[in-house]
Amino acid sequence: MNPAWIGMIAGLLTSVASLPQVVKTYQSRHARDLSIWQPLLLSVGVAMWLIYGILIRDIPLIVANITPLLCNLALAGMKLKFRHNDPPP
Repeated sequence: MNPAWIGMIAGLLTSVASLPQVVKTYQSRHARDLSIWQPLLLSVGVAMWLIYGILIRDIPLIVANITPLLCNLALAGMKLKFRHNDPPP
């Protein structure tokens, strides 16, 4: 298999991995079981991969990190926004 295809498939899978959690959190309007640290740390790591991709001008790396960055930032934002909706433990 062509290495470019492996990279594109890997990028696609990691890009869509956070989408189900984003949708579930948005629909339920609560994020009690979601740690704020998970999406924040992933956002920092993915942002660094994005910057690295920009610096080395690697389009697949750049594209593969845009969606997970947005999803993880959205999760962190929803964790903060919906914290008053969370049922007590």
